[in-house]
Amino acid sequence: MFLRRAVLAGLSLLVLAPFSFSADLPDLGGKTVVVVTENAYPPLQFVDPKSGEAIGWEYDAMNEIAKRLNFKIEYQNTSWDAMIQAVSDGQYQIGMTGITIKDDRKEKVDFSNPYMRSQQLMLVRGDEARFSDAKSFAALESGLVGAQPGTSPFYTAVYEILDGNEQNPRIKLFETFGATVQALKAGDVDLVLTDSTAGEGYVAASNGSLKIVGEPLGTEDFGFIFPKGSDLVVPVNAAIAALKADGTFETLNKKWFLDYKMGE
Repeated sequence: MFLRRAVLAGLSLLVLAPFSFSADLPDLGGKTVVVVTENAYPPLQFVDPKSGEAIGWEYDAMNEIAKRLNFKIEYQNTSWDAMIQAVSDGQYQIGMTGITIKDDRKEKVDFSNPYMRSQQLMLVRGDEARFSDAKSFAALESGLVGAQPGTSPFYTAVYEILDGNEQNPRIKLFETFGATVQALKAGDVDLVLTDSTAGEGYVAASNGSLKIVGEPLGTEDFGFIFPKGSDLVVPVNAAIAALKADGTFETLNKKWFLDYKMGE
């Protein structure tokens, strides 16, 4: 498994952002902000298989936000299934792992404004010929889909591909997104639903062993999450707007979705 956690849950890595900040944005006075992620979602955030360093689009974006708002970042690592509740409980001040903005999640956490829009795509093995879209997969009674419980891919599989039964035995549950992809490669499942950002990363790194089939199954907006009532939401939103306006996000998109080649 080329993706692995660099640290155990709760083990922290302190990253100091430069003290320079934009005069047009709030100044947070150099305080430390604890940011949690999963490191299992290339190219947004993952562990470089060659260097062992945690890198990705979200790291670059958050580091730039910290620079412009004048705060230091303490990165920590936890699993997806624990993240929203842990942020809600105030264990961490910001969460980032390609989190889809959803109304039910807003009951537990506050979201930033969207920083990225993505689409749900069907990730399959490179030699898959039994189905080519959602309808033909649904008709393949032996076909299995791998998903993390409580995620957008899980609900898309249940309600947009299969029969609306969340207990459907054709859905095999895994703790991490990376584990679903490994199960797909091993032949333990036949389909993984992913947003286009992660899908592009895995296909590019697969040497032809993975591919995307079918049409997009919808769009998702990604946002950073905060404990309810966090005073970080307004300044982070201001920084997101600035990074969109000056082309920084477009530069990151080119770096991570076009130029970066996993494992090279």
